[in-house]
Amino acid sequence: MKLIQIAGWLGSGKTTLIIALGKGLSERGTKIAILVNEIGAVPVDGKVIQEYGLTVKEIGGGCICCQVAGNMLNTLKLLSESQNPDIVIVEPTGVAVPGSIRDTILKGARQFDISMGPIIVLFDTTREDKLLNYDSLKRLVSAQLKDADIIALSKADMVTEEVLKRAGDAVRLINPGAKVIGLSTQTGNGLSTLIQAAHEMVVSV
Repeated sequence: MKLIQIAGWLGSGKTTLIIALGKGLSERGTKIAILVNEIGAVPVDGKVIQEYGLTVKEIGGGCICCQVAGNMLNTLKLLSESQNPDIVIVEPTGVAVPGSIRDTILKGARQFDISMGPIIVLFDTTREDKLLNYDSLKRLVSAQLKDADIIALSKADMVTEEVLKRAGDAVRLINPGAKVIGLSTQTGNGLSTLIQAAHEMVVSV
């Protein structure tokens, strides 16, 4: 069982990408499950994803990189035993740092057969200036980007080429080793490239 994380600040388009990525990988013959971390009173994201025929498990009560890490490991173990998916796509909250989640999973991985696939971090190009210039927000967003294997410049259809290039240059400064892909889940631009990149990284693990 391999894990893909889809991380990014609130409102960056994680749920829409998870639906597209889940369907895209399923079409390649891969058995997919999705683990959604909701800290709100109503777990909207999980319900939305289920409408597209994807298997979803929800974890509430706190952030999986800290308060409810044990629940996450237990849920992954149950998924492994009951459904044995090839890939679990994990959607943490918008304030989670994906490296912390990766470390927690690897520490608990002795309990069952699990390995880490790519960490995909969405960067909302429509809020490029805000995300990288507000001090407290910049620290969190930068920490998320530093952990990424793939950075998706989301909502690329809603900004100019100049803004898209500026956002790409900015995230490459933070994480020069990540693969950077311009993405619009509305038009589909960049989606097949991202699915292919994720698939290749999963296969290579």
